[in-house]
Amino acid sequence: MSVTASQFRQTFFHGTRADLAHGDLIVAGYTSNFGEGEPLSWVYCTGTLDAAIWGAELAAGDGQQRIYLVEPTGPIVDDPNLTDKKFPGNPTLSYRTRDPLRVVGEVAKWQGHPIEQLQQMRNSLKRLKAEGTKIID
Repeated sequence: MSVTASQFRQTFFHGTRADLAHGDLIVAGYTSNFGEGEPLSWVYCTGTLDAAIWGAELAAGDGQQRIYLVEPTGPIVDDPNLTDKKFPGNPTLSYRTRDPLRVVGEVAKWQGHPIEQLQQMRNSLKRLKAEGTKIID
């Protein structure tokens, strides 16, 4: 991640269905939000609320969709699942790290995507899975 001088600190988000509290650590070693595959050796975050909303909406499980404000505890790098494959240049500000993310807050009010757009994304992910495409690298 490139860093430019600023008086403001970058805000990072993590969308999920996990019920977490302030100070909790989000660590590697769990399956992805999509709930399938091997445990991940990375933890993911984003600098945009929209990408975090997608994470919360697409997360597996029955829990409440949540978006947490998180603070990386170590270095972060561009997420190649998006930046190399779909959005060169990382306009989604999507990152990953092998170090924990610390929960420092929760976004209480946010607007989800329209149901049609959400279903289109779910269909696209289902198609990729049927084709054998690995969604999370």
